[in-house]
Amino acid sequence: MKQVIFDTPGQPEVLYLADAEIPTPGPGQVLIKVAAAGVNGPDLAQRKGNYPPPADASPVLGLEVAGEIVALGQGVDQWQTGQAVCALVPGGGYSEYVLTWAGHCLPVPKGWSLEEAAAIPETFFTVWGNLFMRARLQPGETVLIHGGSGGIGSSAIALAKAFGARVLVTSGSPEKCAWCRLLGAELAIDYRQQDFVEPVLDWTQGKGVEVVLDMAGGDFANKNLKVLACDGRMVSIAMQRGARAEVDIFRLMAKRIVWTGSTLRPQSVAAKAAIAAELKAKVWPLLNEGALKPHIFARFSLQDCAAAHHLLESGNHSGKVVLTLK
Repeated sequence: MKQVIFDTPGQPEVLYLADAEIPTPGPGQVLIKVAAAGVNGPDLAQRKGNYPPPADASPVLGLEVAGEIVALGQGVDQWQTGQAVCALVPGGGYSEYVLTWAGHCLPVPKGWSLEEAAAIPETFFTVWGNLFMRARLQPGETVLIHGGSGGIGSSAIALAKAFGARVLVTSGSPEKCAWCRLLGAELAIDYRQQDFVEPVLDWTQGKGVEVVLDMAGGDFANKNLKVLACDGRMVSIAMQRGARAEVDIFRLMAKRIVWTGSTLRPQSVAAKAAIAAELKAKVWPLLNEGALKPHIFARFSLQDCAAAHHLLESGNHSGKVVLTLK
């Protein structure tokens, strides 16, 4: 099979296609013939040498795919060969074939293409696991989503709206803010042009928001504390503005704020299977009805993955970027 590898960390040009043996599934695993793979921020970080894969994971990039199950490992009885699935994978998605755990696969939603299905596992696992399972977002609450126009942000807008929350976002240009409003955000703030604290507090009439989904970190941390309501929850999922911040601890105490966070890839097989089970039970009915669909901004062939990385790094996209293997 063909897969994308790199020998030393660096710019997107270090990526190249190479031959590899098709792997064999172990107990509890399935082998997927990949039709499409999502491109995500962790892929870029790993390529740069900043996000090493777990010891038991493939060093090949790619954390989400869609395709056809072609082989089953021992003990797998919930899937059959020939079934079309989308899946969270521990690595190796930029390949013609990839292994993953049977419990991390989900059926392709009715009427969806495999490219569309490949655009959701990593983002939906991340959003559901953090916004709903960790931050416990409830119907009628208001959430502030940073980076609303990216793959994670746009998925978070869609899921929050679908489950009855009100959505405010920040994004990096007037065009991206307009797109977020089309997705359902009631307020979209261009953080490059203005501080988001005052507009959020004005919109909430001084109360603040119940939840913040933060992928910015850095100097946004204290600003998030300012816009959170009493008993609010902040969940951190990335650090695009820096990994360190001076935090106003008294504000956190006075408002009784809960600050949590997670990264998806290092979590246990069981933990990720639990997220998959909740997605199947609560989100997949909406996908099968056509109530939610991902927005694919651009498609690239597997051999053009460097161009896909350049696009994602530029920030000149709204929605998802996928690699196609057809």
